[in-house]
Amino acid sequence: MDKFEIIDEDRRIVRRSVPEKEEGEVWFAMSAPYCREMKAKELLDDKGIENFVAMHRVKVEGSRKKKLVPVIHNLIFVHARREKVQETKASIPFLQYRTMMQEGRNRPIVVPDWQMEQFIKVCSTLNDDLVFYDPNITKLQKGAKVKINGGEFDGVVGTFLRTRGPRSRRVLIEIPFLASVVTATIPAEQLEIIQE
Repeated sequence: MDKFEIIDEDRRIVRRSVPEKEEGEVWFAMSAPYCREMKAKELLDDKGIENFVAMHRVKVEGSRKKKLVPVIHNLIFVHARREKVQETKASIPFLQYRTMMQEGRNRPIVVPDWQMEQFIKVCSTLNDDLVFYDPNITKLQKGAKVKINGGEFDGVVGTFLRTRGPRSRRVLIEIPFLASVVTATIPAEQLEIIQE
């Protein structure tokens, strides 16, 4: 079976499943139930397997200090060959594939490399103005496709959003149906409209 892509109404790549014999490393969306994403990350790091858990700072109750915690509990992205993930799952039994139904079967969700690169670049800044949305709950307005030129988000491509306030320009970076992050306010001169 060849790999396939599911395209939404805006013709954006949403996600793709992976055939049984995928060549090369891909980003698998995986679950570590009961908030064990950090334990899974630690075990994957020990095995030398690339992975990513989106983190943000939250204020420690009763203190002025902040600590890093996962943005989306139970969600971890793993970058490896399918065979390596299968082998690793044997030693980390709570690590599970996030799946989608296709041809009557649940297939692992694979996130395209370019979407993961954008998502990781924005999340890794740990900017306190980042806003994370649960795409299953929040319906975001559709906007123009933009590229950010300059600043800490230089080169990021996403969807333009205008939030409250006359100068509040933000860019949505999303992995559809899994996770979304909105950048801090971006100066208008740093935004370039991308023609599709």
